[in-house]
Amino acid sequence: MSLNLTKTFLPIAILACGQAEAVAQRKQQKPNIIYIMCDDMGYGDLGCYGQKYILTPNIDRMAKEGMRFTQAYAGAPVSAPSRACFMTGQHSGHTEVRGNKEYWAPSKPIYYGKNRDFSVVGQHPYDPEHVILPEIMKDNGYRTGMFGKWAGGYEGSVSTPDKRGVDDFYGYICQFQAHLYYPNFLNEYSRERGDSAVRRVVMQNNIAYPMFGEQYAQRKDYSADLIHQHALNWLKHQQKGKPFFGVFTYTLPHAELTQPNDSLVAFYKKKFFEDKTWGGQEGSRYNAVEHTHAQFAAMISRLDAYVGEILRTLDEQGLADNTLVIFTSDNGPHEEGGADPAFFNRDGKLRGLKRQCYEGGIRIPFIARWKGHIKEGVTNDLPFAFYDLMPTFCDVAGVRNFQKRYTNKKKTVDYFDGISIYPTLMSDEKAQKQHTHLYWEFAETNQIGVRMGDWKLIVIRGVPHLYNLATDLHEDKDVAQAYPEIVDEMVKIIYQEHVDNPLFPITMPMKRQK
Repeated sequence: MSLNLTKTFLPIAILACGQAEAVAQRKQQKPNIIYIMCDDMGYGDLGCYGQKYILTPNIDRMAKEGMRFTQAYAGAPVSAPSRACFMTGQHSGHTEVRGNKEYWAPSKPIYYGKNRDFSVVGQHPYDPEHVILPEIMKDNGYRTGMFGKWAGGYEGSVSTPDKRGVDDFYGYICQFQAHLYYPNFLNEYSRERGDSAVRRVVMQNNIAYPMFGEQYAQRKDYSADLIHQHALNWLKHQQKGKPFFGVFTYTLPHAELTQPNDSLVAFYKKKFFEDKTWGGQEGSRYNAVEHTHAQFAAMISRLDAYVGEILRTLDEQGLADNTLVIFTSDNGPHEEGGADPAFFNRDGKLRGLKRQCYEGGIRIPFIARWKGHIKEGVTNDLPFAFYDLMPTFCDVAGVRNFQKRYTNKKKTVDYFDGISIYPTLMSDEKAQKQHTHLYWEFAETNQIGVRMGDWKLIVIRGVPHLYNLATDLHEDKDVAQAYPEIVDEMVKIIYQEHVDNPLFPITMPMKRQK
């Protein structure tokens, strides 16, 4: 019996050719990037960083499957400027946004039901003449999505997601509005849908009830869940073969301490049988809360569940080996809305909280997973800060000479302060460049921070305080008097790095007379 070898082997040949093309396409496709930044999570709030009371199995697994950093720093000790450092590749002595300056229009209120709200909300805008990360990624072929807090410009300003390279947005333009987890409205934008600008989406299940008081608990639309659902849906519908850049700026576990009263909350209510209450603060939009420890712990575990769903989605869609996933926090832990960071960080490794330039206010958890590229189970002590992520992501995306390419030639000076940590992610320690110093300033508490090697200088209202992190991680022993030459050198760095911004004035330290 004769065989038609052409008919027998042709399908196999076609299949082999198709598989080869698919492999080649995967090799040629730029890596995807998912950047998950939560809100006000402290360095010690995760199991993989020593937390004893809160369960975070998914983030802990992410650390086991990737690289966990122990000396990663936020851009600033509070939300908006820290995010600005991430977005702009600038430290807070150069950024336009250096604080939580907000823009409201209380004289023209809008009513949602009987709830009076602001007609204009949001923070000081990013400099429209300085490029930000979504613009770079979009310019280099990436689909860009952002879900959570924007905080880079008020509604209608020169810097909103639709104007700054973001294809899809859902969440809060204004971080003050994010104080309500059951808000009157959220904001959204879709370039593909043809939206002309960011718009408000009214939460119809919320506005029948007041924003403050006992009836607030009857509101139904929980923003954190809605934001995550939109982020996950965006992730599931990315086109094959087109790289994507997702910025998931979740609001958990920031105050207020509230969430759906489900099994997760019930679990921690039993775990923290003796708990606390908090009476609320209407001006800040923080409602009263019972079981503050249980609520805070459940919010972190809820966030952990979100991360687990993201990782599973990448695995299920076969995207994990081509997607760098970062998990971090925007600054140190808060004590707002009834939160109790002293309870959850009893080991006391770091001094300070949100709004302070001590280590506790700026050192944050930072985990990177990229299957097949980043070695698993690695702990790394490289000191770096948020402004290093722009050059890092450019390296991941294959964007060469980004500083030269994206410097605005109309400006006298255009700063980029970051150094790529891509070599460290690839375990190429010899190729990794390092900063001679790291820099922070925060006008609202009148503080400046400089790290130079193991030396840490904190200037509070113009007065320098010096610490040696190698022997005094908790920053208890001020040795400024014993090492005046070191203080002088670090004060010189401050004058080198600081550029005046009249909106965010800071008291500079006096130079010592020699």
